[in-house]
Amino acid sequence: MKNHLLTLISKSVLTLALLCISVSSMAVTRVYSGRSTYMSDILYTWDGKHLYRGNSTYMSDILYTWDGKYLYRGNSTYMSDILCTWDGKYLYRGRSSYMSDILCTWDGKYLYRGRSTYMSDILFTFDGKYMYSGRSTYLSDIMYTVSGRVPIPVLVML
Repeated sequence: MKNHLLTLISKSVLTLALLCISVSSMAVTRVYSGRSTYMSDILYTWDGKHLYRGNSTYMSDILYTWDGKYLYRGNSTYMSDILCTWDGKYLYRGRSSYMSDILCTWDGKYLYRGRSTYMSDILFTFDGKYMYSGRSTYLSDIMYTVSGRVPIPVLVML
């Protein structure tokens, strides 16, 4: 009786853990226009691997695919569809990792043009929720509101 009860509890805990994992993997992030969080202002949907157009998760609406290092065009992971390469600090053109192919530099708060870290080369500021134009954190300069986590290379492509 005791072994049966332990087996039943173990199976229940395993089932609950699997359910939690599947629910958390289904969570999506929305990118809204400006400071809005209205459904009508959803520009993009992120599922952890794909960026979709609007409030969609249909395959036909996939704009980009992300694998943690490469950003691909559409629903592809072919080498010929690599748009950029990410190393955590630099975003490179295509499949390159040459300094001459650096598109942007990320320092954790600011995205700079090219390999620069000059204030005059700041393209946007990102605080984890709002993406601001340039070096600003003024409400009037909010370009996007992000409801969760989206990799920087994906945000750059917006």
